[in-house]
Formats: sequence, structure tokens, C-alpha cells
Amino acid sequence: MKQYKHLIKPYVIWAVLLLVIPLFLIALYAFTEEGNEVLTLSFTLENFAKFAEATYLNVILKSFKLGIITTVICLVLGYPLAFMISRYSEKVQNILIMLVTIPMWINLLLRTYAWMNLLADNGIINHILEYLGIGSISMMYTDFSVILGLVCNFMPFMIIPIHTSLSKMDRSLIEAAYDLGANKIQTFCKVIWQLSIPGVLNGIMMVFLMAISSFVIPKLLGGGQYMLIGNLIESQFISVGNWNFGSAISLILAVVILIFMGLMKRMDKQEKQDD
Repeated sequence: MKQYKHLIKPYVIWAVLLLVIPLFLIALYAFTEEGNEVLTLSFTLENFAKFAEATYLNVILKSFKLGIITTVICLVLGYPLAFMISRYSEKVQNILIMLVTIPMWINLLLRTYAWMNLLADNGIINHILEYLGIGSISMMYTDFSVILGLVCNFMPFMIIPIHTSLSKMDRSLIEAAYDLGANKIQTFCKVIWQLSIPGVLNGIMMVFLMAISSFVIPKLLGGGQYMLIGNLIESQFISVGNWNFGSAISLILAVVILIFMGLMKRMDKQEKQDD
């Protein structure tokens, strides 16, 4: 084992430069006052207290609302799709999963601009609606456009974990359930759903965390009217220039993510113990 230790060193150095040092700087900025020199740092908790103001609490509530809606829609639409994919042969499954992931090969910004062209008042969708005699509908800069953009961009992160759990499932358990007299609904609830819970929890965790921290999609499809956590952090670093408050928000978001991951793992362990 010792002869391979030198192979780990480059990765350790890389992790320190790209992870440890940036996280340390974020924590340092979060607990210091704005405009402090490096040698005369003044530690404070005002940056965290500021986040408790009503304006910023509304931001986190709005972020969680859109995140929950996005996650529920992705689960409702993604689970049946992952289930159908898992029923095909391995070769066909690989092709279908590739089709699911193809949109992820395109830059997120380009995908969002594509939705802007589709949903615009003079966009393709409204042209089709006018051709059908329905009339144009204002879809841009609404909850609908933001949620649609979030769902379409993050759907693969729900489908792939669920498909992984379903594809690893022992098919003999399903056959055994039928042999014991269970119908399709009972088999799904007692066998298929129970065995796919780890994938469901992973999908929920990834989609929700990415949805609440996204800033490109709400900014473009929301027309700047949607200030979510990601947009708030971006504005503090880029527009306002208050790196201390921006770092405090980033730290709070990191803690929320860790808590959420801990809850998901505890739920997963509880499910395994119940089984």
C-alpha cells in the first residue's frame, strides 16, 4: 500500500487548492466584517443575523417552495419513465438512458436560452397556439416558466438514480410476489417501490438541492423577478460586492444541504432496517 501513496498526493493537492482553501475563505468572509484588512480582521455574526430579516427569509421560503414543486414533478414524471426503461433489455436500456442524458451534454445556459425562445410571447409555442386558433399565452417570467425550466434541466438527475435501483432489482422477488397471490398494485407497493427507495431518495436529494441553489434558470426565465438563494448569493458577490454577506448565505446553504443529506441517509437506513 505504501508504494501507491505517492499516487494520491496530486489528488490531495488538487482537493486542497479547489475545495479546502475556497471553503476556508468563505468561512473567513462569513464571520468577518466588510472591508477588513487581512491583518486586522474583526469577527462578527452580523452577516448571519442579517439573513434573518424578512426580505431574505422570503427568498429562502420562495426557493424551498419552487424546489419542492420541482422535486415532486420530477418524481411523478421521472419514476414511471425510469420504471418503463428498466423493463427493457440491457442494450435497449443503455440507449434509452443515453437519450435521457443527451440534453445534459448541452450547456445549461444554451438549454435555458432555448426555452426562452420557445416560451416567449412571439415564440414557437405561441405561434402554434395561434395557428390552432387558441390564441397566444403569456408564459415567460412566471412560476410556470421557472418551474418548467427547472424540471426539464434536472429531470435526468431523478430518472438515473431510480433507474439504477430498479435495474439492480432481483426479478425473482416480483415473480415470488405474484406466485404468493399479490396483484400488480400490491407487488408494486410491497416489492418494487420498497426496493427502489434508495434511488428515489438520491433523486429527491439531487433535484431539490440543485433547484434551490440554481440561479441561471430563475434569472433568465424569471426575467430577474425571481430572487432565489442562488440569485441572492450571485448578486452579493457580483453586483453588490458584499462578499461577507454572500459568504454567510453560502455557508447557511451548505449547512442546509448537509442537514438534508443527513436526513435522506437516515431515512434510507430506516427503510433498510424495516426491511
